[in-house]
Amino acid sequence: MSVVTQPAVPTAEPQPRNVTVLRDIFDPVGLDALAWERWEEPGRAGVDLHRLYVTDDDASGAAMITRMAPGAHGDLHEHLGHELILVLEGELRNDNGDRYRPGDLVVEEPGSVHRVSTETGCTVLGVRHAPTRPVA
Repeated sequence: MSVVTQPAVPTAEPQPRNVTVLRDIFDPVGLDALAWERWEEPGRAGVDLHRLYVTDDDASGAAMITRMAPGAHGDLHEHLGHELILVLEGELRNDNGDRYRPGDLVVEEPGSVHRVSTETGCTVLGVRHAPTRPVA
């Protein structure tokens, strides 16, 4: 058996690719420049979001930057997949009493149930590998 290797072919031109770059997301001015939309959903109040992507597969994953006004809250929901949250500014509170500040990274496991809120307002980056299900 013989193995034939071919040398890498250098490219003279950058290859086209689909990429989104958000600059200065740790700076309120950079965050203010995003296109924000109101997140309307039963049980949710005072929340805006900027969608980064939503997948089209069965898992329906998504990534978004979420801005919560002082006193805002999410709905009570169950995670059907992992969720990663990175706090960019302010303070996020979980319904179990945990408080997360800028630079805190939180990973919710599939099956976890929670409701987040904020007293002071906050902005977070959220990545969901699957949708959530409202809990009554």
